Amino acid sequence: MTRKHLIPLLMLTGAAVALTACGAHQRGPVGNAAVPQPAKPVDLSRYAGLWYEIARYENRFERGCEGVTARYTLRDDGTVGVVNACRQGGPDGPEKLAKGKAKVVEGSQNAKLKVSFFGPFYGDYWVLDRADDYAWSIVGEPSGRYLWLLSRTAQPAPEVREAIMNRTRELGYDLTMLRPTQH
Repeated sequence: MTRKHLIPLLMLTGAAVALTACGAHQRGPVGNAAVPQPAKPVDLSRYAGLWYEIARYENRFERGCEGVTARYTLRDDGTVGVVNACRQGGPDGPEKLAKGKAKVVEGSQNAKLKVSFFGPFYGDYWVLDRADDYAWSIVGEPSGRYLWLLSRTAQPAPEVREAIMNRTRELGYDLTMLRPTQH
């Protein structure tokens, strides 16, 4: 190989390494190396409605967000409408909305969804466990880098919060990585 051909190859290799390093950094640390399968089926009509994020693993797309909520609606086409809201900088900060849709992964008993906020790009959304009465939900995805603890109320009772934390620990998640959400 001539020097003329080697330089572009080295530049491409360097760019690939740099992009890979940036991607790995953006994904964040793994809080659970052995993410379990969802524990229960999900009745989407009961799951629909407003949820309050009470804690999460920090991620780049929610950086600086407080007062985070997610609203799920059943759509006529069989998908789930998703509207995520956050208050930038604090519970009284300006509201930022992200609208998307989700489709159920076949054979998952509605516990695994594919969610999209950006056209044809879908991410995993697994309801790992939930209260029998749908008062709380633990949501993750297969890499173990993302985790959301959701409640039907912004300030769940101490015993409900404790139940969520205990179940999250039982599922193998590192609770020290949780970032509480202010409401």
